[in-house]
Amino acid sequence: MPVYVDELINYGAGEKAPRCFRNTESCHMYADTLDELHAMAIRIGMKKSWFQNHRFLPHYDLVKSKRALAVSAGAIEHSRREMINFSRTRRQS
Repeated sequence: MPVYVDELINYGAGEKAPRCFRNTESCHMYADTLDELHAMAIRIGMKKSWFQNHRFLPHYDLVKSKRALAVSAGAIEHSRREMINFSRTRRQS
């Protein structure tokens, strides 16, 4: 069961950007199962309290350094389009 990370994106300084990610790049880390997702999060030093239990894409937000750790630990890199398709597939399940 793989874990995925999408592309880094800079959300800028606008009000819609999460405060902790303003003016920095971040991405999503998600997986086929929550067990796999949480195991990877622990492996790369994330806190479980940072987990975002969104209905169609449960995920962790990662900054560039955490994304690099996830990829080196085996996470599969996805494009933004692949992440959207993954989320749509979950919706249909």
